[in-house]
Amino acid sequence: MDAREDIGPEDTGLEAIFRRLIGATGPISVAHYMAEANAHYYNRADPLGSAGDFITAPEISQMFGEMIGLWLADQWQRAGKPALCHYVEFGPGRGTLASDALRVAERFGFRPAVHLIEGSSRLRHAQQTLIPQATWHDGLDSVPREGPLLIVANEFLDALPVRQIVRAEQGWRERVVLHNGERFLPVAGARPMDTAVPAALADSPLGTILETCPAASGMAYEIAVRLKAQSGTALFIDYGYSAPQTGSTLQAVRAHQKVDPFADPGLADLTALVDFAQLKQIALAGDVDCLGPVGQGDWLMALGIGERAATLARTQPSQAQALMDALDRLVSPDQMGALFKVLAYRGPGWPQGEGFAG
Repeated sequence: MDAREDIGPEDTGLEAIFRRLIGATGPISVAHYMAEANAHYYNRADPLGSAGDFITAPEISQMFGEMIGLWLADQWQRAGKPALCHYVEFGPGRGTLASDALRVAERFGFRPAVHLIEGSSRLRHAQQTLIPQATWHDGLDSVPREGPLLIVANEFLDALPVRQIVRAEQGWRERVVLHNGERFLPVAGARPMDTAVPAALADSPLGTILETCPAASGMAYEIAVRLKAQSGTALFIDYGYSAPQTGSTLQAVRAHQKVDPFADPGLADLTALVDFAQLKQIALAGDVDCLGPVGQGDWLMALGIGERAATLARTQPSQAQALMDALDRLVSPDQMGALFKVLAYRGPGWPQGEGFAG
């Protein structure tokens, strides 16, 4: 059955848009599907918190943002306390991380100009309540080009669209999304992609999926170029892998539960694991130093989050168990501590960051 035939006049959501597009022009790439679905999702409602679909580290505990604030303040002090300095955050959510980090940093005299890169008008409104002094941007290109940049990207890269290619009988093909009259399905497309596959993987078994994220690579390279020119540092904190791997990592979360990524587009958060090995290669291409990746748990513990939790528990005994639970969630290997990783770029003349070996 032609998918266009069963779209009623009331069917005006993203699913209908996709079905009309596929019906008119053919299957769309996984990257296209993910990009449009997430753009729709983040402009639809506030996805964060227990009442939303997922919770990020800054929402688990103020301690997470505080550790980042301490790390940035230490960097600024050891760099000689430059008068003109910019705090830049990609995808700042409700602004919780920035609020906690900047509050702590100010105690050490660090008061940078604040720049938030956010595409959602709904989330910008929430951020303005917590950080009214911020300037908002659609991308890094409009952030000032004078003065060191201290950049934070926490759980941002994982939401950028991934491109997938799959080993099919005919060779390597881009993975695309079609609609079979009942649901969306990912399948091997018609476009040959053999030349895009590394030689070592060319003879992989049928069904092998290779995943890349051109948007993340482009963003990381842009950051490296800016750090090379302006100096400063960038923190990437996300869930991902340190060595190249195969297989689809695309997943969807709705109401704190994993759901089918190809059902109800625009109504669930779509993410994919971040390739930290690729981020390291991009640092080399951009001629900046790269530190890490290290596990989030090890990094936070090296910065003193354990001591901070103990101090808060002593001063707020009624919250002691909640604080220990939050600490466990952030640092334990079987929670966020190992799967989530921290990687830093370092511009010319900028100090070594705490929490990284070497």
